[in-house]
Amino acid sequence: MSVALITHPACLEHDTGDWHPECADRLRYVLRALEGEEFLPLLRESAPLATEEQLRRVHPARYVTDLLAIEPAPGERIPLDGDTIMSAGSREAALRSAGGAIMAVDAVMEGWARKAFVATRPPGHHAETNRPMGFCLFANAAIAARHAQARWGLAKVAVVDFDVHHGNGTQEIFYGDPSLFYGSSHQYPCYPGTGAAAERGVGNVVNAPIPPGSPGAVFRAAWDDTILPALAAFAPELIIVSAGFDAHKADPLAQLRLETSDFGWITGRLMALARTHCQGRLVSLLEGGYDLDALAASAALHVRTLMEA
Repeated sequence: MSVALITHPACLEHDTGDWHPECADRLRYVLRALEGEEFLPLLRESAPLATEEQLRRVHPARYVTDLLAIEPAPGERIPLDGDTIMSAGSREAALRSAGGAIMAVDAVMEGWARKAFVATRPPGHHAETNRPMGFCLFANAAIAARHAQARWGLAKVAVVDFDVHHGNGTQEIFYGDPSLFYGSSHQYPCYPGTGAAAERGVGNVVNAPIPPGSPGAVFRAAWDDTILPALAAFAPELIIVSAGFDAHKADPLAQLRLETSDFGWITGRLMALARTHCQGRLVSLLEGGYDLDALAASAALHVRTLMEA
């Protein structure tokens, strides 16, 4: 068994405009960083299209229908809010992003891969049940978790999130469901304004807010002291990672001070917990990261670490 890399060229066609930080070059840089000889063992797979039935496990039918009905003309961009754009290529890209997350769950549950990294866009952790926002159209991690429960009968699925921005969408979707766990470290205060430590759901939500300007040592302590013990107590049967690399010190959209090595560290910690509780099953989904070089280096270390054991 190896690590699956799931992506699709259609995700490059989600055109947010020249000014937008969530641009196609993000994915190009990540994929280029994964082309070296050391990454030859990766199982390279094409992300399928998610079905409307799969999307409706998280989003209401009207939301899915209305969003998929938006069909911008070539070259046209339709803003859904101040940050979130749809272009002619966005519909397929969003379906491939959700479909790739679902495929990754199937890969580790079927056993033909031990871990999976889904390199797609648009990201997903800000999308709420009825609201696209924060560059996100569908809640990819939540859709993957619900698929794991529906198809594979898992009783407990965890999503953990080290993006610098709190995953308000994942939290909102999971908030009242004790069969799902959400744990997040994130800069606070920062967009989207959620993620205070007091936001606990039904005891299944663990937020570790980190002050702006904090270095990697504060990030590591948040995980070791707060999130990882709660995740271990939850004892998940599958771990899904919202892997955002925008807490890097070079990133322009926030003010945490992580080094590239910090992303390798948290990957190793999560892998160890996955070995203990869920037969090593771990799925990682690309979320944020807006300095192209820092994103590429951090994602490469993340995948390299996934390949180690």
